[in-house]
Amino acid sequence: MDIVTEALAFEQAKMKNMSTSDRVVASREAKRLVLALNEIYKKTKDSKLMDIMKRITVKKRRIESRLKGKPLL
Repeated sequence: MDIVTEALAFEQAKMKNMSTSDRVVASREAKRLVLALNEIYKKTKDSKLMDIMKRITVKKRRIESRLKGKPLL
């Protein structure tokens, strides 16, 4: 269950004042965590794992929206 503690630590980490390269690394880390948790979830069907995956996905979407920037009109 080491991946669960990594996921919880990632979720608690502050995401302010990040450079672009830090955001890319954080997005990739979030993807890795979600995929690893998903493999465990397939075997156990634990609803707590699904909740963690959802929260990390929300954080990942926020990071990626900051990477893409505001749309130009």
